[in-house]
Amino acid sequence: MTDSGVLHEKWSQDPEYRAAHENLRADFEVAMTVIAARARAGLSQAELAERMGTTQSAIARLEGGRHWPSRRTLERLAAATGTRVVFKLVDPTGTAV
Repeated sequence: MTDSGVLHEKWSQDPEYRAAHENLRADFEVAMTVIAARARAGLSQAELAERMGTTQSAIARLEGGRHWPSRRTLERLAAATGTRVVFKLVDPTGTAV
């Protein structure tokens, strides 16, 4: 396990840490999805940025989870990576509604 994984395990015992982590879950999921789409397409951040008509730093912000993308940005990302955007809502167990 990585050092960050060990720390996460340790800190997860703290209810405040768990609540803060849960509050950021959607941000992490979006960031990981952006990274996965780019990797699957075999693109660098700069190459993806060029295809999307943006900058490498904008892609880094998306992948860092510090920026919530608009629907238009997600559509440009999908077009640039050969994927498609799917929106869904799930209940607390993760089952689609």
